[in-house]
Amino acid sequence: MKLERHSKIVELIGKYDIETQEELAEYLNREGYNVTQATVSRDIRELKLSKIQTEHGGQKYAVLHPQGSFNDKYIRILHDSFLSMDMAQNILVIKTVAGMAMAVGAALDAMNFPEIVGCIAGDDTVMCAVRTVDDTIVLMDKIKKLIAA
Repeated sequence: MKLERHSKIVELIGKYDIETQEELAEYLNREGYNVTQATVSRDIRELKLSKIQTEHGGQKYAVLHPQGSFNDKYIRILHDSFLSMDMAQNILVIKTVAGMAMAVGAALDAMNFPEIVGCIAGDDTVMCAVRTVDDTIVLMDKIKKLIAA
């Protein structure tokens, strides 16, 4: 449940300019997660979310991670949700545990793999558009190494 909630938080702050813990709690409650402000506060700390300035001068929560390293949370999402992957030319299809495809897609996007042009996620399937067939093979190897760790 916690992993799913954390994935939903990452998804929500990527989609909306969320400024406060209370606002994040409202979004989570609308999505069916019964949370308190204290739970949200803990989640923010565990996800290591930061506030950044918006283009309109306000602030919002964002996931910041050091360049060149992957946040452990993204690796855990991949590790815990991944079932299988296969390629169709330059498209990588990743099968996940039911309900976790969006979190895996968001994790892959956040990792900024140079091979990935973009991801589309459903309930249990992620489709990644990859630059070339060779890049797809390289990406599959990278993902295998991440989830094996």
